[in-house]
Amino acid sequence: MRILSKAVTVAAAAIAVATPTLVLAGPAAAAGRDGTCASGEFCYYYNSYEAGSVSDFTGSLADYGTTQPSCYEFKGPGNGQGVCVKNNAASVWNRSSKTVRVYFNSDYGGSHQDFAAGAKGNLNATLKNNNASHQFLGSSGGAQTPRDDFDYNQRGFATNQCTAFAAYRIASRLGVPNFNNYWHNQHWGDAENWDDAARAAGITVNKTPTVGGIAVNEIHVSSVDGVRHGHVAYINRVYSDGSFDVEEYNWNVRLGYGTRSHMRVSSVDPNFQWIIHF
Repeated sequence: MRILSKAVTVAAAAIAVATPTLVLAGPAAAAGRDGTCASGEFCYYYNSYEAGSVSDFTGSLADYGTTQPSCYEFKGPGNGQGVCVKNNAASVWNRSSKTVRVYFNSDYGGSHQDFAAGAKGNLNATLKNNNASHQFLGSSGGAQTPRDDFDYNQRGFATNQCTAFAAYRIASRLGVPNFNNYWHNQHWGDAENWDDAARAAGITVNKTPTVGGIAVNEIHVSSVDGVRHGHVAYINRVYSDGSFDVEEYNWNVRLGYGTRSHMRVSSVDPNFQWIIHF
């Protein structure tokens, strides 16, 4: 990013399997979806306490669809069979090896509830029959399809800068809808300040990349004004070797959306020194 002050058309359903390979598929091509909750899958149930018809998934999904025949439906026998999953699930069983996060909104936004590997239970009062997407979390899973979905709400940051885009992703995908330039009584400001602001706000900051992490470059000097402003980006994919892909604003596209692949945590300027975990 050069100066920081701080949903485009994709497939209706995007499945990110819990490996470094991202697979996009519609309901008919979703591997392993047979209405049985098998090992390695995340499963919704139509009724509470893991009862009724099952809808099983092997990876993250940003939008289940709302109408037949294009929606992801409950496939197993029992109450609810054939009903679209979106806004109709009451309980879950996470038989995957990753924590899975269920979201109120599509595209991994709004209120959320986490289910650890092996956990089963009812959706909370906010999410019961109000489930719109889910995300496999962790260092090797939950990859998300890159897309410029920025809403251009600056949230107190400068127009079309990396900080404004990162703030949007924090608000829309990471469950912090009121995030802004003075969130938790901290002035987040330029990207170079973000890791310190996060620590002061009680947010985890380390060097471990995860999908949904905010990567911070605290050493970048702008080629426009020669001032160190730093840079922040959103991590949408992590590889087994520890490298990761990012989405960002105002780096390789001036004042616009861009992506980079196989970035690392390192002291080299184009890379990142810290990861913030909201």
